[in-house]
Amino acid sequence: MNVLAPVRRDRVIADLPPCFRKEAALHTRPTFHPRVASACQEQRTGTVGFKISKIIVVGDLSVGKTCLINRFCKDTFDKNYKATIGVDFEMERFEVLGGGNWVGGRGAAGNAAACEREGSAWPPAGDGGSNRQWLADALKENDPSNVILFLVGSKKDLSTPAQYSLIEKDALKVAQEMQAEYWAVSSLTGENVRDFFFRVAALTFESSVLAELERSSARKIGDTVRDSNESDLYLSAPRKKPKCCQ
Repeated sequence: MNVLAPVRRDRVIADLPPCFRKEAALHTRPTFHPRVASACQEQRTGTVGFKISKIIVVGDLSVGKTCLINRFCKDTFDKNYKATIGVDFEMERFEVLGGGNWVGGRGAAGNAAACEREGSAWPPAGDGGSNRQWLADALKENDPSNVILFLVGSKKDLSTPAQYSLIEKDALKVAQEMQAEYWAVSSLTGENVRDFFFRVAALTFESSVLAELERSSARKIGDTVRDSNESDLYLSAPRKKPKCCQ
């Protein structure tokens, strides 16, 4: 029995969403990795399907974490909301490339971490120390090799174009040092919020499928029968023991 609701029409990802700035992007390919696209097209059992990724949104008090989540998940903005105590949780479901479903939630562990700073309060000379501390704390509970990082500048609407230009220079530098993808958003206006979350969903789905394909390839290589008389190099049946004692 399927206990999940159908994927919403506005949660369908057919193409790889572009990065925000090429100077600080996880990769700048215009399309999904060919192996991922092929796996989804072929509907490979065990490779595509439900991929569950947990996302952690961390940052200082009042930087806009809850507003960012609510703008995307509920399309609402409440400037009078009370500070979140503990951990808030939301879940979103996407359809990616027509062959996979990505389910993401904001919880205690994750494949993607978004660290935020308030745009208007980020000094041009800032060194991103707060972000680095949040990142270090998050990685204590997660495998760093299985994490995709995003550095999100929130409250973009509070900065003038001139202020933002100065802020972005430092933000790009910090993102590059953290090996994170940089985005700037506004939960008030909704600017870039949808694009950001679609990018998160697409890249985490792509990473998950690639990792599964690598594991599958490793298993196949381990089962390879190196016999010049065999045309199939990926036979899974074990070799027969030689009858050396007859």
